[in-house]
Amino acid sequence: MRLVLRTLTAGACAAALAVTGAGAAHADPSGHDRGHADGAQLEDLDRGLVAVPTEEGVFLSWRLLGHEVNAATPAGLKSPAFRVYRDGRRIATVTDSTNHLDTEGSADAEYRVVAGGRDGTDTSAAVWPQNHHDLPLQKPEGGATPAGEEYGYTANDMSVGDVNGDGRYEYIVKWDPTNSKDVSQVGYTGNTYIDTYTRDGTLLHRIDLGVNIRSGAHYTQFLVYDLDGDGRSELMFKTAPGTRTITYGKDGEVESEDHITMPAEDVAAGHSHSDDHRMSADDYYDHVVQMFRDWHEHPEVVAGNWPATLEEAFGIEPAYDYPLSREDAEALADHFMDTYAPGRSDRNRLREFEGFVLTGPEYLTVFDGATGAELDTVDYRPARGDDGLMWGDYAMSRIEPGNRVDRFLSGAAYLDGTHPSAVFARGYYTRATLAAYRFDGENLTEQWFVDSGHAPMANPFNDAPHGVEGTDPEFGTLTTQGNHQMSSADVDGDGRQEIVYGAATIDDDGSLLYSSYGTGHPDSAVPGERVKLGHGDALHVGDFDPDRDGMEIWGVHEGGAYAPYGFAMRDAATGEVLFGGYTGVDTGRGMVGDIDPGTSGVEAWSSMPPDQETDAGLWTADGEFLGRDAPGTNMSIRWAPDMTTQIVNGQEAPTVDDRQEGTLLSAEGTLTNNGTKGNPSLVADVFGDWREELLLRTEDSEAIRIYTSTAVTDRKLYTLMHDPQYRVGIAGQQTAYNQPAHPSFYLASDTDWSRVPVPDAVYAGR
Repeated sequence: MRLVLRTLTAGACAAALAVTGAGAAHADPSGHDRGHADGAQLEDLDRGLVAVPTEEGVFLSWRLLGHEVNAATPAGLKSPAFRVYRDGRRIATVTDSTNHLDTEGSADAEYRVVAGGRDGTDTSAAVWPQNHHDLPLQKPEGGATPAGEEYGYTANDMSVGDVNGDGRYEYIVKWDPTNSKDVSQVGYTGNTYIDTYTRDGTLLHRIDLGVNIRSGAHYTQFLVYDLDGDGRSELMFKTAPGTRTITYGKDGEVESEDHITMPAEDVAAGHSHSDDHRMSADDYYDHVVQMFRDWHEHPEVVAGNWPATLEEAFGIEPAYDYPLSREDAEALADHFMDTYAPGRSDRNRLREFEGFVLTGPEYLTVFDGATGAELDTVDYRPARGDDGLMWGDYAMSRIEPGNRVDRFLSGAAYLDGTHPSAVFARGYYTRATLAAYRFDGENLTEQWFVDSGHAPMANPFNDAPHGVEGTDPEFGTLTTQGNHQMSSADVDGDGRQEIVYGAATIDDDGSLLYSSYGTGHPDSAVPGERVKLGHGDALHVGDFDPDRDGMEIWGVHEGGAYAPYGFAMRDAATGEVLFGGYTGVDTGRGMVGDIDPGTSGVEAWSSMPPDQETDAGLWTADGEFLGRDAPGTNMSIRWAPDMTTQIVNGQEAPTVDDRQEGTLLSAEGTLTNNGTKGNPSLVADVFGDWREELLLRTEDSEAIRIYTSTAVTDRKLYTLMHDPQYRVGIAGQQTAYNQPAHPSFYLASDTDWSRVPVPDAVYAGR
């Protein structure tokens, strides 16, 4: 059985969907400028010229900058013509695109491109030796954990930013130890490092997060953005005692090592940069014993919300007096670890629990992008509070301390339409929190803080906290709605970006815009009940249907039999479901893109449950089911000259595949990241024309290999990095389960050029 609901009007969806706070939202009636904030502060980029050898000659590609666009017309964007020079001699004047194939070019030629009638020269470019550019890396040395496990390093996620204000992007690389962990996995990890490189491979600095930041996809979300509008990007992420910056000289030798500044109150409390808060198995046992000794004082116990005794919580006969003695607490800890926990699941091996960081200070630090110097450090908000007991980490059959409490996200957003803000989040399964910050060049200032409150539980050792409303009267509906990513977009057309937090959206002022609910399918475990759309692993926000006003959200949901939909297309302004389908299982992946140029709008698809007859598969943007023959879902890329969408597939030697044309690129000698998620290090428009580049680590992680499309296109569009929604999407791509960035306007093979917004932005340095 399946449920597919297609809603053509707001009224038609009322029976199947209830939305909290939706009355505050409205669609942009023009359908034009959604996502574009007037005067948004953007990077003043250079021409981004590249010259790539091909079998037909030398392919040249360069940027049309946002401030060079004069108007959008049905025939295309109006802008100055481009004069192309080879070795000082003009060889072409290009008016209809931002690329050129020089059939007489040679490997030793030097090129430059000049816009309009200016006599000055723009950035020059030599021809790449091969069809790709290798960015050399300096791999950190490996090490050994306290348990004696040896580990090395592989390059992982990336971001870009102009850290020195020269108009060219620098490349920020996160190094993952080979023993990095999911938050649900037991064991020590090596340190996480974040490097900043110029395009020629010069290592500017390395930030060592230290032993008190565990390594894995959910722990370190590194935001790279020009937060203060000075034309130079900052770096911002979660830090802890022991975090330090290592700077390098021109000869590659270490020039300095500087730790972040710890707050005076933490120093006074005895904390130092030599702290090691990683727990051994013995440490964790002692931690549990102390938690049990303090049971009678826990606020939830005092309030009568939790069992007064641990025996009642575990379902055993009363045997001890409270407060517990050390001996009695140890006896209960033994029962909990050796009997109760394994009885809940044979995967609960708490005697082996080690490597987690569940105590100690947590900070948020902004660093100078060029030097790595600390600019400001504040306490991370909110603090963990505990080891996950209040977050539901002990309540499920799988007992996973440090899991739900240590899930982090980050992103940038133009909350006021002009200045970028940093947004950092903690939690999405049970308690969900977000904090927005402005940075003025010296100080971080909190703009707003959103907190659902904890999901109430009757017994923290045996309950079902997912899907339960939080305790906060305004934000309680946020619980269980968050994803492994969040998106920034102007969903209500007011010129300011909102935070799409999975199945809920936070307005630009920090209020709740809506939280989306649906009706349980008749074959589900909650037939007819009003339930949350819930958590999901993939999220896309953009203008996907050109025939409908406003933006859409395509998402998948993992709630299985307890979720009203496995996949759904929603109205981004109200959260109402336009169409969707019940799958009854964890629908783990989803993607959008114009993969069929014969169909209006982009297509949307999801992963398909094995051996089940559901409508998971391929859909048009307005809800027509196209079948179960859907492309891959790991990452999309805009690679083709006709503005269709391609898919990056594979873990080894990944390919760029087109649904109509087949394989367009085989990236031999490279790897994607994050296991079966198969993420490139980055997909972004980092140079050249409007198409995106593919950035992958080489098999030995000695370099990042950058590919650019060399197919000649006759379509002229400004760099996607000068669309504010796309730009913040690239900044957030490194977060948790990487997702592609989408512009604020409809971008596909049938784009109506008269509806492409002309950037109205402020470019730092101009």
